[in-house]
Amino acid sequence: MSSTPTAQTERPAPPTNAVDRYFKITERGSTIGTEIRGGLVTFFTMSYIIVLNPLIIGTVRSGDGQFLGGGDAPDLTAVAATTALVAGVLTILMGVVANFPLALAAGLGLNAVVAYSIAALPNMSWQDAMGIVVLEGLIILLLVLTGFRAAVFRAVPVELKTAISVGIGLFIAFIGLVDAGFVRIPASMAVPVELGIAGSLGSWPLLVFVFGLLLAIVLMVRKVKGAILIAIVSATVLAFVIELVGNIGPQKDETGAVVNPGGWALGNPHWPDGGIIATPDFSLVGQFSLFGSIESIGIVAVLLLVFSLLLADFFDTMGTMVAVGSEAKLLDKEGNPIGTQKILVVDSIAAAAGGAGSVSSNTSYIESAAGVGDGARTGLASIVTGIAFLLATFLAPLVSMVPFEAATPALVVVGFLMVTQITGIDWRNWELAIPAFLTIILMPFTYSITAGIGAGIITFVVIKLALGKVREIHAFMWVASAMFVVYFLIGPIKSVLGV
Repeated sequence: MSSTPTAQTERPAPPTNAVDRYFKITERGSTIGTEIRGGLVTFFTMSYIIVLNPLIIGTVRSGDGQFLGGGDAPDLTAVAATTALVAGVLTILMGVVANFPLALAAGLGLNAVVAYSIAALPNMSWQDAMGIVVLEGLIILLLVLTGFRAAVFRAVPVELKTAISVGIGLFIAFIGLVDAGFVRIPASMAVPVELGIAGSLGSWPLLVFVFGLLLAIVLMVRKVKGAILIAIVSATVLAFVIELVGNIGPQKDETGAVVNPGGWALGNPHWPDGGIIATPDFSLVGQFSLFGSIESIGIVAVLLLVFSLLLADFFDTMGTMVAVGSEAKLLDKEGNPIGTQKILVVDSIAAAAGGAGSVSSNTSYIESAAGVGDGARTGLASIVTGIAFLLATFLAPLVSMVPFEAATPALVVVGFLMVTQITGIDWRNWELAIPAFLTIILMPFTYSITAGIGAGIITFVVIKLALGKVREIHAFMWVASAMFVVYFLIGPIKSVLGV
């Protein structure tokens, strides 16, 4: 596994073929088989987005009363197919251009912002909302090409970068626990969260999650190759059998209401009624209006919405690529991922491409760490993940057979691997330890990578000011801090401006 020493500390063996040379597979201590397996692990870990993105953006009416695609009823099949299409193309691009084991797809959180905070505004259409996403992507691409985005990234102290990785580790572990239903909001609301159902694990789906988690742990400590993928597949098979025998059913009905607390969180593990192959519908591609939103809600409101999306995208990617790069041992001596500029270019193109495909801004996925945890070290793994996404446009019913409870144990395990980096922070140095602490805890507590990074940067600047160490504050840290202040106060600012 990735937590053990790799061949990077030894003289690398010569490449064996053209693929090996291009992706530097042997040089990075990997093999083609390992990259293929790691790419598949990443795909299965994040394939839930094919199901979840349609449920978020495909079930909300825009300000003009239409669902995404312009119909009077949700078209979840088209949203799912296009979600997989855009994710596949951009992930392959990341592998080819940046040679980094990082996958991209419609960003969770970003899609909720697009659906509930942009598209649902009065007079807005889905085409206008997706135009705002395209604008945000083009602006962030400009910032990358001018070197501004990379400069901000390099200005962040190493300790804060480490804290970002640790915080994301806790965050994705928490995501895994919540998505599986192992941790839930109690019906009584007496406490924020509780274990399982009323403090009990008394449901078959939760037992599938526990089985998958324990199997992954046992295989990892025994250093079994492909431990995470084996655990996902084994848990899926178990879930399939349980559903076949017990007819457990899903947690939620078509409206999203919880009707069966002991059911499957997402993805009902049964053989699809219509077969496993379906013709993909890509009719959503190109349904955006680049400047239509200005006429609908005004230039000031558009600028604020673009700014909100830009900040979330800007720093989420920074944290994600550091965390994945650290786990893959692909950081330079300054703590920056190898090929930072290329990674940021592809990620910025992905933001615009997501809007152009009408599936919301696409961004780098922290679930890529699952594939890295299983050995992925090069862009070949990303190409494998991307191809799997493209195949999923035809095999969406098959992908939906993998329930959250079978896939999310991988997130918990990888979260552990990432948290082990916490030893790289000097907790006796309060000037850096306090910002690092806030960065770490606020990511899972606020369910936002951006909030954690913002709190850490602002606190770092405030502490340096209080100690009279102004010269130790990089110019870009001033800029980033000011941007985050605006980000955290975006609600009151909108109220004052009447938007």
